[in-house]
This record gives sequence, C-alpha cells and structure tokens, in this order.
Amino acid sequence: MALTLNDVDRFESARPRLEAIAYRLLGSASEAEDAVQETFLRWQGTDVGRIEVPEAWLTKVLTNLCLNQLTSARARRETYVGQWLPEPLLDGDPMLGPADTAEQRESVSYAVLALLERLSPNERAVYVLREAFDYPHREIAEILDITEAASQQILHRAKKHVADGKARTEIDEAAARRVIDEFLAAATTGRTEPLIRLLTQDAVAIGDGGGKIPARAKAFEGALAVAKFMRGLFKSSKAKRDLAGGSAELYATTANGEPALVAVVDGRVIGVMCLEITPEGIAAFRNQVNPDKLERATERWAAADHGEPLVTLFSP
Repeated sequence: MALTLNDVDRFESARPRLEAIAYRLLGSASEAEDAVQETFLRWQGTDVGRIEVPEAWLTKVLTNLCLNQLTSARARRETYVGQWLPEPLLDGDPMLGPADTAEQRESVSYAVLALLERLSPNERAVYVLREAFDYPHREIAEILDITEAASQQILHRAKKHVADGKARTEIDEAAARRVIDEFLAAATTGRTEPLIRLLTQDAVAIGDGGGKIPARAKAFEGALAVAKFMRGLFKSSKAKRDLAGGSAELYATTANGEPALVAVVDGRVIGVMCLEITPEGIAAFRNQVNPDKLERATERWAAADHGEPLVTLFSP
C-alpha cells in the first residue's frame, strides 16, 4: 500500500532516534544512514495501518538490520588494514542523539564505542537500547526475540565487558582543555620528557588509516612509546605536508562528547584525534585518519565557525 503523507511524517519524526540508535550499534554514520533508509523501504512496503505501535515496529526492524550488518562487519574487520576505529561525530551532530544522562553521553563516547567492538551483536544491542535509550527489558526482549530475563543477563555481561576496558574517572571540560594546551606545548617542543609527564603509565595511541593513510597496525602502548610517537607525529616534514595536501591547522573541539583535536587542510578534515583524559593524565589517543570516515566531519566542520587554529602543523 502507498504511504500517506501522515505515514511519511511519522517515519521522519522517528528518523533522528533511529539514526542515533544505528550509529551506536554500527559505529559508522554512513552505515547508520543506510540502515535507516532500508528501514524506511520496509516501512514503505508494509501495511502501515495494521501496525499497532509504529515506533516499536521501526525500532525492531532497524535493530535487526543492524545486527545482520554487525555480523557481516565482524568478518570484514578481520581483513581490515590496521586498527579499526569508529567514525567520529563532531560536536552538535544530530546523530549523537540524546545526551541528558551520564549513561547516554557515555554510550556515544569514542572510548566506549571502541569498547563496544568487544561485544557480541546481541550484547551491543541490549547495551545501546537500555543504556542510551532507556528501553525497558520487556521491549528489548520483544525487539530481539529473547526473554526478559535473558535481556537482563546480557546487559549485565555487556556492562561488565565495557567497565573492564574503561579508563579512570574523567575530568571536567575546563581541566581537559588545560591538559590539551599542555599537551600541544609539549608535543611541539620535540622533547619526550614533557610528554611523558602528561600521560598515564599505561597510555595507548591507536590510529585508523584504513589502508589509505599510513597508520601503525598495532597500538603504541606505554607512556614512553606513546610520547615518542607523538613527538614524531608533530614534527614537520615535506613528506607529511605532501601526504596531508598542505599545512594542517589544528583545532581543539569535542567529538562524541570527548576532548578532541581536529586537523584541517583547506577546509577538509584530515584527522580527528580523540583524547581520553583522566585525573591521572591522558590515557588514550584514538586517531581517525581514514578519509572515508571523515567525510561527515568535513561537512559538519564547514557549517560552523571554529575561530583561530591553536597551531599549524607541517609548515614549510
């Protein structure tokens, strides 16, 4: 049956929530948009008048599409070149979804999205639906075709997996910005010692180049190794300038609700580095440089004013 304007409006009103769910499940904005569009096609192809609770129907269809996608994504990521990191979303992106509670903000943080890769598809779905969108276990059970008790058990297991990998308590925004300023000052001196003092002893640095931009296949681990890597990363060279397409302007912002540094060349975002900052120091750098995962960030960047860059990298 053909959709009425009211049917289309009802779907469009649900789209922001569906996109936010899909992004958390898939870790990719482009794949989230595809999943939501496929959900619309299913909506278009069904007898909408016979659906008693459209929002529940749409969520069930979307979630199961994402579960199928996650299953195939696991196989693809086994052959992915280097480390895999989620697609970062810059501050204000509507796909970030609700951010009213600590659980909602945490569920879309870059650190937690990376940790969700450890979970099975069902664990990830239960965690996202419960923690980020406050779905009751009864509804989650109906969406996933499991029992309510199973949903509760899966959530307990998922939360334990995520908690085991999380860093220490985070610090407030003003303190985080001071740490970023100190980090940039230290990284541009070319000396290792000032950097080490800003890092936790078990700090890590991970980069995702997707085989298109050079990035180390294994993470750098430990304060000394990370400090040496950062010292080299911020050192200018013609090769880096040629790879970036010019000198890169570096800005401080937030991505996925976390402190981040954004590198921009002629209006094009070439890197988003999310920093996991704790009272003990910087615990992790997660650097997304795969150009396929930065297209949305570039679009969002062009739509807002960001003031003057903090530093310019790779200058002649």
